[in-house]
Amino acid sequence: MELRQLEHFIAVAEEQHFTRAAERVAVSQSGLSASIRSLEQELKTPLFSRTTRTVRLTEAGRALLVEAERTLAGARAAKDAVDAVRGLLRGTLTVGFEQCVAGVGVPRLLAAFRRIHPQMEIRLRQEGTSSLVDGVAGGRLDVAFAATVSAGEWRGELIPLARERMVVLCAPGHRFAQALRVPFDELPGESFIDFHPDWGPRRAADEAFATARVRRTVGLEVNDVHSLLELVHEGLGIAVVPHHFSRKPEARGLVAVELDGADQPFYESVVVLPAAGAMSPGARSLMTLVRSDVRDGATR
Repeated sequence: MELRQLEHFIAVAEEQHFTRAAERVAVSQSGLSASIRSLEQELKTPLFSRTTRTVRLTEAGRALLVEAERTLAGARAAKDAVDAVRGLLRGTLTVGFEQCVAGVGVPRLLAAFRRIHPQMEIRLRQEGTSSLVDGVAGGRLDVAFAATVSAGEWRGELIPLARERMVVLCAPGHRFAQALRVPFDELPGESFIDFHPDWGPRRAADEAFATARVRRTVGLEVNDVHSLLELVHEGLGIAVVPHHFSRKPEARGLVAVELDGADQPFYESVVVLPAAGAMSPGARSLMTLVRSDVRDGATR
């Protein structure tokens, strides 16, 4: 079993399509298919269930995917460690982030990192928090900027970035717009706009409603902040979001109202890291910049 075969396998598993996977790893489709067949013959079991339209992992394929990601991550870490000893920082830094993380400017950090380490390739993936945590756990990501991660959910290292209140965001014509605070027991029956369940703001809101024992129905689900704000502007519903959403230029004209309850809901942004011994040299260098950025932000 070769590392290149594992790279091919992971590409097909993630793309769920042989043509796209072949383009991604820069090999011919026939060459990729031959590589997968060879791997299946060596393991004596099919790794994919193929039809004319779909490519899906088998149970054996799902088991291999976890170990394949760890193996490739270990191989990259070994190479990076040798380069670091030689005074070089090369290879790839793979970063995951949520679009709504507060307390740090991810694009600014990556630009600073590239200036310091121009020979390192940076890969960036925007995903929901659950996927980000899984990515760091599986070695697919070196570091992730996520939100609303519980200590029980992640046993590696969590670096706090920011903690802020969740607020109700509504259009100026809504009945909550003139209120100073909104009790949870007035929220049932409202139309809610929110992100898909994997995103940090949705996780924080769901946790807040569960704690308050208030049921709600999210009728409009989105994957980006701008769409959420546009829907609120049009009066199609209200949103329970981190307070910094109300300060975005696109939120101008909307009203942010505090939630009233015994347990105030908070939105927490964090850096998700593997155990210290498993952290790549690139991730360690990036974290030096993160800590400096957080310190500078605290003094501004």
